[in-house]
Amino acid sequence: MAIPVETFHLSPSAQGTLQARIQQMVAEGILAGRFRKGEKLPSTRKLAQHLKVSRITVTLAYTELLANDFLIARGRSGYFVSDNAPEPPVFDTPPERADRVDWTSALAQRFDDGQPLGMGKPADWTRYRYPFIYGQADPTLFDHANWRLCALQAMGARNFDALTQDQFDADDPELVSFIARHTLPRRGILARPDEILITMGAQNALWIAAQVLAAGRPVAVEDPCYPALRQILRQAGSPLRSVPVDECGLPPEQVPEGTRVIFTTPSHQCPTSATLPLARRKALLARAAELGALIVEDDYEFEMSYLTPPSPALKSLDEDGRVIYVGSFSKSLFPGLRLGYLVGAAPFIREARALRASVLRHPPGHIQRTTAHFLSLGHYDALIRRIGKALAARRQVMEEAVAQHGLRVAGRGAHGGSSLWMRAPDGIDTAVLAERLRADSVMIEPGKAFFAGTVPPRQFYRLGYSSIPSERIGAGIGRIAAALESMS
Repeated sequence: MAIPVETFHLSPSAQGTLQARIQQMVAEGILAGRFRKGEKLPSTRKLAQHLKVSRITVTLAYTELLANDFLIARGRSGYFVSDNAPEPPVFDTPPERADRVDWTSALAQRFDDGQPLGMGKPADWTRYRYPFIYGQADPTLFDHANWRLCALQAMGARNFDALTQDQFDADDPELVSFIARHTLPRRGILARPDEILITMGAQNALWIAAQVLAAGRPVAVEDPCYPALRQILRQAGSPLRSVPVDECGLPPEQVPEGTRVIFTTPSHQCPTSATLPLARRKALLARAAELGALIVEDDYEFEMSYLTPPSPALKSLDEDGRVIYVGSFSKSLFPGLRLGYLVGAAPFIREARALRASVLRHPPGHIQRTTAHFLSLGHYDALIRRIGKALAARRQVMEEAVAQHGLRVAGRGAHGGSSLWMRAPDGIDTAVLAERLRADSVMIEPGKAFFAGTVPPRQFYRLGYSSIPSERIGAGIGRIAAALESMS
């Protein structure tokens, strides 16, 4: 029996070369029991036409499967599933059992607050035609070839120690040096290596800062703000004081008395995109000094300043050493990298390093060294220019489409960024709007999760444009406008 060519589909989310993906697709079909011994596979020509790849790519994949005894070739008859192919595993259904543990009393602490970590984004968001979601990279813009070369270089003999040895609590010196000499000076920050700590992304950096500085202490946070930050601070036992932001970001005079730590996103407020003016930055530093408080500055998207140069980092204006700076490569390289850094006074970094070491010692050495090579060889700067150019073009299309359809913008980045903060007409619940739009292959992010309080506003939503090509933006905005009109 021949296996229909229509059975074969290359997953857009699969990793590796086309040859490897085709090989994996066939092997998985055999291991899952869908392709059985003796069944004939499509010819290399037919499968290549169906998958829209070159015939030699399919031939090489089949050849590798022949070598591994998944397939056999029979003269001019073609390729068949081998009699010696691995048998699909047979699993017995595990018997039902009663769970005799009382988990309500067995758990010493609770960390799950019921909120989705991915802001409600489904795992298959890439299948949506109009994904106006935030924080996802566009693979068409990334420099895969040079990243691969840097990864190979990091795994070479010269870098073997960085790859394989347990560095205890130390970070890759090449990466720390680049951050100190190139990345931070662009934000007006000067720091020594003992004032820098590499983290597993910005969220890990915020968690470390919260544990070291804010545990049990009154903390001021912006409202709205990054939802995971509130969760991190609750887990640290910190009493939260939510300070409403306006069109210019956090009002320093509204920070309550008794506050010990202030968490803020001054350059690109999350999620409204407001930029804290220079006068307010100085006022916030003065207010923190008056309170004897520390400031944790999350500068998560400063590289995306493609319209005008970014404002000076709050840390660059700090003369007292009270600002802890959080940076990340997740937005500018790709989210799955999970690599960020903390910058602060040496005594703070020493404690932060000790805390990190008790959990994971240090981020993987080969990831740090690969990133260090990518940065130092100039690939990162070229990537940032390419991303900035693409985002500028997409933002212009977004602005024009939003204006054409009469949608209301509640906040936009003064220097750039990759999203618009939107407000629907009164009475519209954007969670309901988002569900309706999904049926139309459109994804937006409802704004409810960003706000504090038991009755948060429901009319806000965020439109990201980092993952959607320019040519689809207009049609997607049109669908959002039509859905809003039908709900009004």
